Amino acid sequence: MRFPWSAPGKDTGWSWQSNRGLVAIPIAFIVVITVADVLAPQEVHLGPLLVVAPALTASFGSSRLTALIGILATAALFTIAAVRNSITTSNHESQLASLIVISAFTVFFCRLRERHSAELRQVRSVAEAAQRVVLQPLPPRIGPLSVAFRYEAAADQARIGGDLYAAVRTRHGTRLLIGDVRGKGLTAVDDADLLLGAFRSAAHRELPLRALQSELEAVVSWGLARPSRQGPDAAESFITAALIDVPDREAHISVLNSGHPAPLRLHDGRVSTLSPRQYAPPIGVLQPRVSCAEPDVFAFEPGDTLLLYTDGVTEARDGDGRFYPLADRLPLLVDGEVRPVDLLGVLREDLLHYTAGSLGDDAAMVAVRHDLPGDFPAPEPERAPARCKVAEHRRPPA
Repeated sequence: MRFPWSAPGKDTGWSWQSNRGLVAIPIAFIVVITVADVLAPQEVHLGPLLVVAPALTASFGSSRLTALIGILATAALFTIAAVRNSITTSNHESQLASLIVISAFTVFFCRLRERHSAELRQVRSVAEAAQRVVLQPLPPRIGPLSVAFRYEAAADQARIGGDLYAAVRTRHGTRLLIGDVRGKGLTAVDDADLLLGAFRSAAHRELPLRALQSELEAVVSWGLARPSRQGPDAAESFITAALIDVPDREAHISVLNSGHPAPLRLHDGRVSTLSPRQYAPPIGVLQPRVSCAEPDVFAFEPGDTLLLYTDGVTEARDGDGRFYPLADRLPLLVDGEVRPVDLLGVLREDLLHYTAGSLGDDAAMVAVRHDLPGDFPAPEPERAPARCKVAEHRRPPA
């Protein structure tokens, strides 16, 4: 499985090495203009067109390459004037001054673009590093569940989001969490870390889902009220999430949905949307320890697959601006029973094909299959708590 993070390379995408073929275009343009101007009548002046060469180079090349093309264009203008015996004319002097000034401005703005790109790569690198720490990989096996996950980063480097997922094993089942933080960048990653930490510390206590959601609400509300989070966007911060309780040996699951896209259940090749009777508000918008929705119970039989996802999947668009119809396309991608890792593999390929390989937002997907009872070991019987023996203290013989 491919994890979507990689360390940024040194190639900025604007270097000589990555654009060798394009460099020939401004060079050829300089040669053509020079030859045409030399062969043209005296009253025809094509030299001013040489300014196009550095401007064109700036669209794909580095500032150094742009400066080099500007120097070549200036040398070509000198060549034209020398052949025409017009070096000292006012017309040539004005052309030369214009070419030098415009080339200098082009190089300057090209350099500003490079600095901005470097800063953006650095911010993305830091956010990705934080994201790797926050989003711990899910194990392929959790009790009776086969699990797979994928995280597809947005095409836009500035849109690292707060998509999150987690799984916690309890004595009688598994607790799952899928969520999406409002906002982008390090602030979103920080909010995701806050929620994930609260979930991992509380889910194993097997609180009812409503009580667990209240615990998460209290922690997130405290985090959003910190002095470091005060600002114009603090009041609008929230996290959509879905909490799922999957018992080991029962054919149902409980779902408490706090404004998150509804999970999908795949059963015998058919897809059903597990829409709640009433959505709970997103986490972070209510007072701490307040919950106003009850969990919904849905069938989840052995052999069924549960698909959790964030809105980066369903809000992905094709070239005509149409959203990705996940519930409609999923049955077309699955033929019989399929492993979760294979399901997410074909789903990812179809999603990238639908969007022409470019996602507008981060997309997280988690697939969970309920294996047959014979496919997983029975739980160990609960043992009586161990008792410590206190050694008898004997006085040494006199």
